[in-house]
Amino acid sequence: MTVNMTKGQAISLQKSDGGTLTAVRMGLGWQAAPRRGLFGSRTREIDLDASAVLFADKQPVDVVFFRHLVSDDGSVKHTGDNLVGGAGSGGDDEAILVDLQRVPVHIDQIVFTVNSFTGQTFQEVQNAFCRIVDETNGQELARYTLDGGGQYTAQIMAKVHRIGAGWQMTALGNPANGRTFQDLMPAILPHL
Repeated sequence: MTVNMTKGQAISLQKSDGGTLTAVRMGLGWQAAPRRGLFGSRTREIDLDASAVLFADKQPVDVVFFRHLVSDDGSVKHTGDNLVGGAGSGGDDEAILVDLQRVPVHIDQIVFTVNSFTGQTFQEVQNAFCRIVDETNGQELARYTLDGGGQYTAQIMAKVHRIGAGWQMTALGNPANGRTFQDLMPAILPHL
């Protein structure tokens, strides 16, 4: 059963049978919002980029994004860059796979961001979401809708962090500005 998350909400990443999740997928989907023009409405392609920044004791130690598809330890993988979106409320346009069992013990948080590489604002995006899926069986565990439009070009979407021997996801949904994950680092740090 999917949990529809609200900003700031945290959920445990335990299986419904009490077992521990071993692999999750953070999916990102979006559509370009139609714009009214002189000759009717039209859409413009939107290039959103998902990134995962791996932290150890509040220090960034690795990142996975469209130019570095696999973390140095191999535990986090980006499935590839989507330059136009289109899935919206359906499937994922970009996804980041996390093998929770392979994440090194010193990594205590993984923060997921989305940014508009081309600099378009979220006013030009609709039906945007991020979700966590149990990669072993395809079951969607949690979904966070990235709504609200706005004059910003990025969002700090969510984080997966260690809680004891397990993992927890927290929906962040904080707007920010920046075209790359590097631009977002000052906005990420308060959430660690």
